[in-house]
Amino acid sequence: MNLIEELKERGLVEALTDPEIGKMLEKPTTLYCGFDPSAKSLQAGNLVSIMVLKRFQQAGHRVIALVGGATGLIGDPSGKSAERNMLTLEQVEENKRGIRENLSRILDFDGPNAAVMVDNYDWYKGTSAIEFLRDIAINFRVPQMLSKESVKKRLEASEGALTFTEFSYQILQGNDFLHLYDNYGCMLEVGGADQWGNITAGTDLVHRMRGKTAYGLTFPLLLDSAGRKFGKSEGNALFMNAEMTSVYDWYQYFLRAADADVIRYLKVFSLKSLDEIAALEAEMKANPEARIPQKALAEELTRLVHGEAGLQTALGATKTLFGGDVSGKSAAELSQIFKDVKSAELPAAEIVGKSVYAVAAAAGMFKSNGEARRMAAQGGLSLNGAKVDDKRIFESSDLIDGELAVLRQGKKANFLLRAKN
Repeated sequence: MNLIEELKERGLVEALTDPEIGKMLEKPTTLYCGFDPSAKSLQAGNLVSIMVLKRFQQAGHRVIALVGGATGLIGDPSGKSAERNMLTLEQVEENKRGIRENLSRILDFDGPNAAVMVDNYDWYKGTSAIEFLRDIAINFRVPQMLSKESVKKRLEASEGALTFTEFSYQILQGNDFLHLYDNYGCMLEVGGADQWGNITAGTDLVHRMRGKTAYGLTFPLLLDSAGRKFGKSEGNALFMNAEMTSVYDWYQYFLRAADADVIRYLKVFSLKSLDEIAALEAEMKANPEARIPQKALAEELTRLVHGEAGLQTALGATKTLFGGDVSGKSAAELSQIFKDVKSAELPAAEIVGKSVYAVAAAAGMFKSNGEARRMAAQGGLSLNGAKVDDKRIFESSDLIDGELAVLRQGKKANFLLRAKN
């Protein structure tokens, strides 16, 4: 099948400006996708755009990643119910460096078909207000701009509180397409469904100013089976930067994918063929408890974004959480791995030299000293991955980095104990 047909099979086509896009793509084509520099790292939600670009690049097309250094100073109203906080130029520059690093993990910026990264601030920074109005804005008609779905939704959501600054966003993005057409021969823009109005502003401008047909393709907003926005973990964004979202949390997010979502996620993000994904789906139906598709998804996307070393870190952290082996792990690493388990803090003087079961009881892990002691005597209490009996004394060496220890009741109930000095 051709590329457009495969994208449709993977659920990656929401709308096309022209059904003949497939014919255009029979020869190498230049296309672009925009990335908003609102943070110093891209998020899991941006992976949809990145993987679409990756598929185009693998198919022999030249891809351009446009970072909106100028438009990022304004803010895109698409999908927003309120005006976004404006960034400083310094913040945008820092965020742009982070985005370039993120993209370089997946897109190939070297070689004969290297991806290109551009910043629209480069062609707007010298433009005066008069030049903007006379040379750029004059090509746009207000009724047509008001008819854009993103503008109508924003006006409804904010009771008309849409600033001219935000309203002008589609003018800048439309002009971006014209600039890339003139300077790179760019013929296609791809983006999320909420970008349709901005994309068609560009295709219309290229047709009006150059008399040529330019194209647009949008892909659906990715939601999970519960209707939640993809890439959000307990209300927090899932970042590609390991300092903002740990490799372990990244891996676990995909490992926890629901059965109702995982095959769709594999189609969107995985570089596996559709036949390979169909085989994984068959395995899931035959043995759902094994969660084979989830493991395949988590491993591939962790390796893709964080490399083989990152994957091994995530697998090691998972083994620590579910197996109890804390050897070789620092207090900082364990704090991250066990951040969602029950925890307590006690003075170091109330830990060292005391019976382990008594410390566990004092920390609130058990209802009473007697319950804790019985659990230890029966072999159901562990300290840092090793079973302890009711005679085991807590040593200072049991406190990892002098800060914490991991207690466990049975096989799964972890408890993080912190020492207060």
